[in-house]
Parts: sequence; structure tokens; C-alpha cells
Amino acid sequence: MTSRRSGPLDGVRVIDLTINVLGPVATQILGDMGAEVIKVEAPGGDPMRWIGPSRSGELGPFFQTTNRNKRSIVLDLKRQTARAALRGLVSGADVFVHNMRHAAADRLGIGYSDIRAVNPAIVYASATGYHADGPYRDRPAYDDVIQGECGLVGLIGRTGGEPGFVPMPIADKFCGYVLASSIAMALVHRERTGEGQEVHVPMLETMLSLTMTTHLWQGVADGPPGYPRAVSPWRRPFRTRDGMICVLAHTDAQWDRLLRAVDRPDLAEDARFTRMAQRAANIVELQQLLAAALAERTTEEVRRRLEEVDVPVGPVNDLEGILEDAYLQQTGFFRTIDHPSEGAVRTTAVPVSFSATPGTIRHGAPLLGADTAEVLLRAGVPEATVAELASGDGG
Repeated sequence: MTSRRSGPLDGVRVIDLTINVLGPVATQILGDMGAEVIKVEAPGGDPMRWIGPSRSGELGPFFQTTNRNKRSIVLDLKRQTARAALRGLVSGADVFVHNMRHAAADRLGIGYSDIRAVNPAIVYASATGYHADGPYRDRPAYDDVIQGECGLVGLIGRTGGEPGFVPMPIADKFCGYVLASSIAMALVHRERTGEGQEVHVPMLETMLSLTMTTHLWQGVADGPPGYPRAVSPWRRPFRTRDGMICVLAHTDAQWDRLLRAVDRPDLAEDARFTRMAQRAANIVELQQLLAAALAERTTEEVRRRLEEVDVPVGPVNDLEGILEDAYLQQTGFFRTIDHPSEGAVRTTAVPVSFSATPGTIRHGAPLLGADTAEVLLRAGVPEATVAELASGDGG
């Protein structure tokens, strides 16, 4: 029988200097997949600790949802003794990751050349707003700014409303997922060759790769960008007699079944809508006709009819409804864990399945500096130095 480990990254040690959202999302993924993640925080801690209510006063909800499966140590990297202790951690690590600007990392002595000098085989990963080789190399950036620059804000405006932000830090989160996957790819390369390397994820270019794979459209041949179906004001949940519902057909067969299910066989046989190319050219008119047909029926009727003919359909959930969703309860997506300071804490499951090495939720987010002494002593830092760092003495 094959033994089951705690995750595909079991045995990987990550030194995590990230704060806010992007970096912590990435390192939480690594932790969920079995890596040992040591979160190195400044004396004031990750700013996200202090946002929102918590029993301890230092584990805000957002921090908890992006920092489970990590251990926290406090090091003031402006101090020489703290930087020396960090080098001790680096020497036994596999991954070093931060999301500070390059100039700031260099000032602290933790740029790639500095870390590589301590551990040549390390995977050194960072994420910043812009490409490392471009003129914006050290320009500050946050999620809202990148949403605007990558075109998301304008695209929302093109669908018939005012320009606006996606109501969550989508750029931070998506780039966090890309950062985590890029680190894993670099670890595969190192496993094969023994070679470490630097990995950098620029937020703007990464988000442009997300938006423009859809919206380059005729721009692939020097035409105008913008995918018409995606920016149509009719690409929205459809109103029913008693609510709203989400419906999406894609293939010729799905559209045929959908239109017949809502008693519009005439549209299923209309030459404007029978093939994908013709539908694309007439999509706005088709969406309007479909909207009129759905508006005559209840939400439950629409859902039942479309499920019977295997057309993708789903409800418009609110956040409260998601917590009570029967399907998510059956799959166990929301989990409750016991936290030493917060008590019962609801969190989300690891969404990705591995048959041999499943990811796990081993513990909740750490209190600030809870593991400093244990981690540093295990790394060989002398007890006197650990005590000095804890006291704040020394240079």
C-alpha cells in the first residue's frame, strides 16, 4: 500500500517574508500542500493582522483566511543580528519568497544575490507590481491600481455600467496563485537538475495575460481588441419570473437543447444561431431573445428544465446563501477548526485533490512571533542571540 504523506510539498521548507494579500495567498497554498512555511514578520507584524475583529486582537479575518498552515517568527531586519539569524534559516530552506519592491529587498540585504550567496540551490521568488526589467521596476502598486491598468475596470464599464472594481482583490489573489504555481515549477526543475533560480511575478503583466487572452480578439491580426460576447450588456444573470439565474451554453448542441427547453425551437433552427460563428456574430440579439424566454418562467422551472437537458445552469447566490448551500455542505467545503486563541474558526477546504498526497489544514493562522524561539533554536541560532532578538537589544 502506498503511504500517504501530508501533501505533495511535504519536506519543503519555505521562508516567507510576504505581507498583505498576494504573497500570503501564495505561501498559504504551499502550506496547504504540505510545505513548512515560516512567516518572518517585522515587529509590527503583517498589517492584515489588525484588520477586522478577532478575539486575540491580532488575527483579523482576512489574515486568518490567508495565513493558515504557517508558523510566525519576528525579526527586525534592520538589525544585523536579525539578518544573521535569517541567513541561518535560509541555509536550510528550499524557497525564499517576498513581495516587497526590489530596491527595498536590496537595502535589507535580501536581494537574490544576497540569498543565493547563502544557499545557491534556493528557489528565490518575488512578486511586485511591474516587470523587474522595466522602467516601473520599483513603482508601488496595489490591487485596485492593477485592476485599472490591466483593463478590468474599463471592461466593467463597457458592460453597461460605470467603471468599477471587481469586489475583491482579484489581482492579488490571481497573482498569488501564479506565484505559488511558479514556485512549484522551479522546485520541479531543481529536483531534476539541482539548480536553484530566481522567480519573479509582475502583477500587471500577469493580469494582462488573464484579460488579454480573452480580449485581444481581433487584435491577434491587428484588428480591434474586445471580445463582443464578454462585453455585451446582456452578458449578465437572466431575470426569471421570481428572481435571477445564470445560464451559459457554448456548443451547438447545448444551444439547440437550451432553446428547445425554453420553448423556442424556432430559434434553434434559425440560421443566425445554429452554428458557433453565426451565433458569435449575432450574440447580442440571441441573448435578448433568450432573456425574454426565461423571464416567462420561474427560477426553479428554468433550473429543472436545463438540468434535464444537461445545459450549465446555476443560481445567483449571495454570501449568506453560500454558507448554507447544500452542495457545499455535502462536499465539506467549509471546515471548522479549533484555534488556541480564536476558538472555533470557519475556513475553506483545500480545493485541489491529490489521490496520493492530499493537502491538509494542519492548524490555523499563527499569533505574532509565536514560533520565534523554537524555529531559530532549531536552525542553530545560539540561545543568547535568540534572547537578544526577543529583547530588542543589539544592533
